[in-house]
Amino acid sequence: MKAKIFAGLTLALSLLAPAFSKPVKFEAGNLLVERISDKGPALIFIPGLASGPWTWAQTAARLEGRYSIYLLTLPGFDGRAPAPGATLDSLSRDLATLIESRKIDKPVLIGHSLGGTLSLSFAAEHSKLIAGVVAIDGLPVFPGTEMMTGDRSPLAARARAQLAGQTPAQFAEYQRTYMKQVGSIDEAIANAIAGHSARSDVGATAEFAAQVLQLDLRPKLPAIKVPVVEISPFHAPDLAAINVDEAGKTGYYRALLAGIERLDVVSISPARHFVMFDQPEKFAAALDRALESMVESPAK
Repeated sequence: MKAKIFAGLTLALSLLAPAFSKPVKFEAGNLLVERISDKGPALIFIPGLASGPWTWAQTAARLEGRYSIYLLTLPGFDGRAPAPGATLDSLSRDLATLIESRKIDKPVLIGHSLGGTLSLSFAAEHSKLIAGVVAIDGLPVFPGTEMMTGDRSPLAARARAQLAGQTPAQFAEYQRTYMKQVGSIDEAIANAIAGHSARSDVGATAEFAAQVLQLDLRPKLPAIKVPVVEISPFHAPDLAAINVDEAGKTGYYRALLAGIERLDVVSISPARHFVMFDQPEKFAAALDRALESMVESPAK
């Protein structure tokens, strides 16, 4: 048993450890940007809530040299100081500034969770600037709230208050519990992710969580004119109590994304929210297929 736990922890640390050296770092508005490669079609990776470039460590190392790779860190996440007044809209403007000022030619946006939601929002406003979107468990409306009508601000306020009042120790414990239930099917990986996530600022995490809950991008989806691939993780035991199978979840995600003209929803199982760690080989294959459909294939 101890050998199994040690092996799982070793794998978790190897998946999360940055594998790139001497990235070029600069800021674009409130975004911290790390360029780790400048060869080939451009990819911009956007992590999720309370996450950082470690989300993409294995993926970026695998693609480095074939693509120009930009890793973003949002304000308040992964040890960065919060930026008062930063919103998803302001970060979308910062992303546009990054693409235009650095003359990044038609990048593919690859976003996890909140990063996927931000990518969809950006595509609705700026399809002409990008080649496509790969969203990993990032949706235009928070699952379970799609039937809400009217003012969403009370829901957002409750989420903000629940998180913002936590001490650093409470926040770290919250991350451990969340990651074991939602983040990963592997406990060692869940613990490793939680340790990284706990480096984020509690207030910034609370604020962006509230903004996601208040958001409903569905009316804007028909404005997206580039291909979108949604990667949907599926773990059967998590949905057995409500009798949802893999096809059912895929259909549900497709319904939430209705209106996107060029849409593909790809299920990967067994996996939870951090599917790139639970199923790295399946995720790599799905991402490669998505990129091949959006950009000219680079030389391998």
